[in-house]
Amino acid sequence: MIDLGKKLKELRKAERLTQQQLADILQISRVNYTRYETNTVRPDYEILIKIADFYNISLDELFDRHNF
Repeated sequence: MIDLGKKLKELRKAERLTQQQLADILQISRVNYTRYETNTVRPDYEILIKIADFYNISLDELFDRHNF
């Protein structure tokens, strides 16, 4: 199973962003973003696309599909 929360945290930390900064970029609350990183809630497809676009990666890369 893919640990999307772990991937999101790794990407954010690599850019040296806080959860609040990234939430602001995505135009969501920090609480919602935190839920994504802790795998409490899965982001909807619109947010996933925004995340992939922000990091300039594909959705396959976001989901670590190269590992399959």
